[in-house]
Amino acid sequence: MRSAGADLSVDLTAVERVQAMVLGWYATHARRFVWRVPNPDPYVVLVSETMLQQTQTARIQEKLPLFLRQYPDFNALAAADNATIIRAWQGMGYNNRALRLRDCARAVVERFGGLLPDTADDLRSLPGLGPYTVSAVLSFAFHRDVIVLDVNIRRLYSRIFGQLTTTVEVMPESQLLHVASEVYPRGRSSEWHQACMDIAAQYCTARAPRCLFCPVTKACRSAFRLAEAVPPRVSEPSHRGKPNRIWRGRIVELLRGLPSDQTMGLTELRTLLFPTEEETDGPWLERIVAALERDGLIDRDLAANDIRLRS
Repeated sequence: MRSAGADLSVDLTAVERVQAMVLGWYATHARRFVWRVPNPDPYVVLVSETMLQQTQTARIQEKLPLFLRQYPDFNALAAADNATIIRAWQGMGYNNRALRLRDCARAVVERFGGLLPDTADDLRSLPGLGPYTVSAVLSFAFHRDVIVLDVNIRRLYSRIFGQLTTTVEVMPESQLLHVASEVYPRGRSSEWHQACMDIAAQYCTARAPRCLFCPVTKACRSAFRLAEAVPPRVSEPSHRGKPNRIWRGRIVELLRGLPSDQTMGLTELRTLLFPTEEETDGPWLERIVAALERDGLIDRDLAANDIRLRS
């Protein structure tokens, strides 16, 4: 999203009205997910929040119960080797998340006896937990009064209280933090932030907000005012017209399909990826394989020139 500018006016006079609209709607229309229960297991909250990063909720709704059957708690997850956890992560993409989650589980077991800590400082000390995940765990798992800001809530707050003009605009971070601290009802942080996420996902969408049906339209300063705009495209390393992250995922998927005692030669891998080879494919693949090895996803036997998922 693009910042709307530091001089954007913010109107918080309708906070109580917005709170009533949001919570009233949520009481009847909350989305139902397997990780949303009145008193959730902190382990389940952490796993689901990790999965939900850049993966659609429908996919997580399907995959989370399967993952929890294999890894029901921090102790089970901490004992997983790389290859096993990557295979269990199949279908969710961004495989590094699986390894970071496993490493976090090991730290929880080693330092906190297998129980997720309930303070911000302790959570921040765990590997792989960023500011959003820490706040989400505190709010959703431990019902603490904290600000939770993800891209969806940022968009919702910006439009309700900031009177934007295009769909790509968002309040500057300093203003968002001010709004976020003022708007959520104390004692109901978990319910409030889940409700905001639901409204943002179903109505206040990034490209085409459904203002006519949104439960907070009558209190929203940007309702029916937003011109659709396309965010500037962010360039990323690519090969043959596809981002490297897509190729990385394909390589891991090919290795994930091998029996655990088998390897794949780089020549075979290159042929599977590129039936018609180009001159740049070989050097590019060497760099990708080296990066996957550095990230702990694969092991490489230089003598045999083959690779496998890291065990």
